[in-house]
Amino acid sequence: MTDVALIDAGGANLGSVRYALERLGVEPRLVRDAEGLRGAERVILPGVGAAPYAMARLREQGLVEPLRQLQVPLLGVCLGMQLLFDDSEEGDVACLGLIPGTVRHLHADLGIRVPHMGWNELLPLRESPLTAGLPAKAYAYFVHGYAAPLSADTVSACDHGGLFAAVVQHGRYGGAQFHPERSGETGARILRNFLESEF
Repeated sequence: MTDVALIDAGGANLGSVRYALERLGVEPRLVRDAEGLRGAERVILPGVGAAPYAMARLREQGLVEPLRQLQVPLLGVCLGMQLLFDDSEEGDVACLGLIPGTVRHLHADLGIRVPHMGWNELLPLRESPLTAGLPAKAYAYFVHGYAAPLSADTVSACDHGGLFAAVVQHGRYGGAQFHPERSGETGARILRNFLESEF
């Protein structure tokens, strides 16, 4: 069975991600320091809240450099995905720098509701092991006020006042802007793909 490290970065979705993994037959290890990453075959970084707080917590836990040097697949969920990028407009904070790009604020002046909350369609842009087996029209549940722009690393996009990255993959680093643990079979498929696929 895959050894999965689930990082406790203070996000409110930690428990729900853990339960989603347990439904897939995986008992993840909660990790709060660099030592906890030892031996992990997969690492998941969930997160809900503000990027500056989450990065400060990762620094306090001594996890920033170990995550940057990780040699196994890493999946960021919601805020956890945003932390994989170079930086975020939220507090003008430097993030992990594992995926090129800057996370931007969603602007309500575009006539959209911010934060973006609810079910939206995933728009496939390229193939990736993360989205293998998803139906042509897959929907996922989003809750966020910041988002990453489209780039060569974008696997699937979402449209909310314009397109933003919903699923990303940059080598062994992947991310889902939505909450897979609250996205039914779509989310379960992405988590299963992350656990079982080669990156």
